[in-house]
Amino acid sequence: MPEQDHRTFAGNEAARAHLRDHFLRWQCRVRQQAVREQGGRPSPGMRPLVSLPEETQPLATITVLVVRGEPEEFTAQFRFIVRKSHDPAEHYENGLRVLAAEYYQYPQAFSDRMTALFAGGSSLARRLREATRCILDFEQANQRYTIPCAVAPLSSGLPAFEATYWHNSLFNPAIPPEVDVLSFAPDWSNAVARPPAP
Repeated sequence: MPEQDHRTFAGNEAARAHLRDHFLRWQCRVRQQAVREQGGRPSPGMRPLVSLPEETQPLATITVLVVRGEPEEFTAQFRFIVRKSHDPAEHYENGLRVLAAEYYQYPQAFSDRMTALFAGGSSLARRLREATRCILDFEQANQRYTIPCAVAPLSSGLPAFEATYWHNSLFNPAIPPEVDVLSFAPDWSNAVARPPAP
């Protein structure tokens, strides 16, 4: 690779990593605030507008999760909380306690891939799955991110699927037996932060 091309590639790579890290820090702050001050209710920064690249109007607002790079330990905690009691209030309170204590303390522990859970047979999930790409538009307070993503279905048993399912189970006792979980992999080369990441 020519020296100039190498410098350009390295610079672009650094810029992508910087934007990714900025987004994950913001997501962890937004989510930590939600669990500590708002009873875990999803705030606008956790519920992006989703649209398809070729369309001008968004399809819907969806709630997404950020998933740890190695989610198994916390997934096991969430599963234990849900299974040890039939009381949804206990699931909620104990889950909130775990999330508020340390879960979002370390943004570097998170993968940049996001997930969302849909009822099985959801027409929105099907449309996103068939499109294979979408744009997620996050906004809260004075910060906005527009992030193109590759969309892929996750199979039951995969760590990100299980993390998503059991995290949602803490707050929703009525999750249907059949669900679809989609993964959203950001294309940081074409993502935009407004204002820009400092």
